[in-house]
Amino acid sequence: MNIQQSVHQSIGKLYGQTVNSSLVQLQKTKKEFKGHLTLVVFPLLKVSKKNPEQTALEIGAYLKENEPAITDFNVIKGFLNLVISSSYWVDVLAGIHKTNDFGTQKATENSPLVMIEYSSPNTNKPLHLGHIRNNLLGYSLAEIMKANGNNVVKTNIVNDRGIHICKSMLAWKKWGNGATPQSTGKKGDHLIGDFYVLFDKEYKKELQEFQAKGLSKEAAEAQSSLMAEAREMLRQWEAGDPETVALWEKMNTWVYAGFDETYKALGVDFDKIYYESQTYLEGKGKVLEGLEKGVFYKQDDGSVWADLTADGLDNKLLLRGDGTSVYMTQDIGTAKLRFDDYPVNKMVYVVGNEQNYHFQVLSLLLDKLGFEFGKGLVHFSYGMVELPEGKMKSREGTVVDADDLIAEMIETAQETSNELGKLDGYSEEEARKVSQIVGLGALKYFILKVDPRKNMVFNPKESIDFNGNTGPFIQYTYARIQSVLRKAAEQGIVLPESPAATLQSSEKEENLIQMLAEFPVIVKEAADTFSPAVIANYVYELVKEYNQFYHDYSILKEENTDLREFRLILSENVGKVIKSGFGLLGIDVPDRM
Repeated sequence: MNIQQSVHQSIGKLYGQTVNSSLVQLQKTKKEFKGHLTLVVFPLLKVSKKNPEQTALEIGAYLKENEPAITDFNVIKGFLNLVISSSYWVDVLAGIHKTNDFGTQKATENSPLVMIEYSSPNTNKPLHLGHIRNNLLGYSLAEIMKANGNNVVKTNIVNDRGIHICKSMLAWKKWGNGATPQSTGKKGDHLIGDFYVLFDKEYKKELQEFQAKGLSKEAAEAQSSLMAEAREMLRQWEAGDPETVALWEKMNTWVYAGFDETYKALGVDFDKIYYESQTYLEGKGKVLEGLEKGVFYKQDDGSVWADLTADGLDNKLLLRGDGTSVYMTQDIGTAKLRFDDYPVNKMVYVVGNEQNYHFQVLSLLLDKLGFEFGKGLVHFSYGMVELPEGKMKSREGTVVDADDLIAEMIETAQETSNELGKLDGYSEEEARKVSQIVGLGALKYFILKVDPRKNMVFNPKESIDFNGNTGPFIQYTYARIQSVLRKAAEQGIVLPESPAATLQSSEKEENLIQMLAEFPVIVKEAADTFSPAVIANYVYELVKEYNQFYHDYSILKEENTDLREFRLILSENVGKVIKSGFGLLGIDVPDRM
């Protein structure tokens, strides 16, 4: 900021004019050129009325003469590369060292309230790999929004009603023989998921039998007694039949207990959970209210629609002719309850990109119904996650189960760490704890380092690697820094509040400090672009730079006391930013590894 002000001052002195801040574009100098910051002079040519090289030379000469931080400069065409003094970078490091929450801001009572919805599971199956990406993105985004000074409410909408729920219920009723999580030794969500798969298996068998008798697929589906029973069960549930509702409540309780275990293992949580069984009636009420006000219209069969043709879309069904709701109705009801509960300034939905059109419509409908956050709602649309083998299918039981994947990641982390000797001297409990941190760190980092808008392939073997752009590589560097700091303390070295101001730092050290100084900008960019990947990849680049420094420079064996303390302070603050950055991704870092 000081240098930017000096550039403004130079323009005023040299050319007698003031310019808009947007025209003073300072960026990090490319590695192939000498310098720390580069001023792009092309936007300033209208003011200077000179060619790019002459303009850059004049501004560079002024800054070298009048700005103490600038020691030298060079001009490459229309780019002015500025060399910043060692003392300036030492001061920057001192400022970072004194700031505990460097790079983040705290919310106040008057800060905007951002509500973030993620997870959105169905109570007919356990969480799978797709849910893992959703939960990790949602939780990380919430932490990033908090770090940018927002008040945040993390929320979940549980899909606990509908025909898919009844399929699991019916299968349990017909073939479950009273099975419970306790009697089977299975997590409740897994048990119910098994019955969902069983229903599909029996349904397909029934269809095949009909088709073998010459019926078409459509005719066979119409004749299915299993599907008819499932629909009847749904009607009974909606009518409040005591026996059906009791079964629904019992089975959902099992599922919720299972979900909670998985959420805890993943390290994600929620401030408020909503249930579709409680929101769909609210949605019907808002739709009927919109109908009365002329916002929506009714067709001859009694169905209620929204005409969105003026907005470049089509007509959207909101209530069926028999009065039953659709997903859109439920989302309207959920929005109403949330708006009743919280003064929401911005609503962010973390939902896959196959729902892009749905949220385009929802935004318009909420706006027409008078919700203040309607038009400004954000659909955080992320890509699908697949395995090297391809896509997953819930009904066929071919999904990658979240619990199995978490357990596999921890086990693989322990095996890999043992092979590399990274757990030597650890007790069994310590080794297990570190393996859990490393395994989950590998899983989370591998998913979060990818641009969320892109589809991705998750490869468990690639993710647990102590070299390259992986979670374990970064965690190991953090543990290495902590080891250096422990050894310094054991040697009686007490770090001063600030490094010695007279130090002459090296180019490698200055690059590291400059990277640390960029952290607040990275945190802001991650929030502005809704991308945890911005933070993940920044931390990786920081770690690569630090490891080169660690390899090239002595720290504890450095004989110059001031220089040794400076390098220890630099190392400590690299560790601080790694931990803070990984914290925004929901990833822990081990002190020993």
